[in-house]
Amino acid sequence: MIEKRPFDSLGKFDADWLAARYHFSFSGYRDPARMQWGEALRVWNDDTIQPKTGFPPHPHSDMEIITYVRTGAITHQDSMGNRGRTEAGDVQVMSAGAGVTHAEYNLEDGETTLYQIWILPKERGGEPFWGAAKFPKADRAGALVTLASGFESDQAAGALPIRQDARVLAATLEPGQTVSYPIKKGRHAYLAVAKGAALVNGVELGARDGAAIHDEAEIRVTAGGETEIVLVDAP
Repeated sequence: MIEKRPFDSLGKFDADWLAARYHFSFSGYRDPARMQWGEALRVWNDDTIQPKTGFPPHPHSDMEIITYVRTGAITHQDSMGNRGRTEAGDVQVMSAGAGVTHAEYNLEDGETTLYQIWILPKERGGEPFWGAAKFPKADRAGALVTLASGFESDQAAGALPIRQDARVLAATLEPGQTVSYPIKKGRHAYLAVAKGAALVNGVELGARDGAAIHDEAEIRVTAGGETEIVLVDAP
């Protein structure tokens, strides 16, 4: 089963500093059919942040927050003393644990676009942490690369850690290239086209569309142009 979620159907928030599109219910957008996907995937926001603006300090707890920067860069700072700048194509993870306060700013001269993905942890509480890593697009040309994961084998290979049995993956594809990913029975996947277009198990997706996937043994993605995809596999 694949439920296409066209970009135009997503929840919206527009302000002078932020244009946000919500794949799931978030903030003032509420859709009972789009509260979360499976047991763990709770939020997938598509944000465009104007230069020299951003999210001032605010608290989080009990959430794994993965930020995938599509263009520009985002600068993070938090109550743990961390500060870092994450550029396009790279990823940061904040595991909020028992509680943390952070801020995210676009300090660049141009727009920053990003996906922010929230995954519920396996257990509440724990020490919060933050980390970032570079994932050069050339290293994931024509192949899915795991960016963040709750599985030790993925972490040993360079994926950022999260506190859930889930994976966040990405690939960049040339026109006509195909990648596939097996889905274990009972798991839920969500895929977004960050750039370009794709055919996903026969379903056509355009730029910034999403697809909620369940009861498919395999996800097969064929690029319709210069394409970038992000995929979450979760309980």
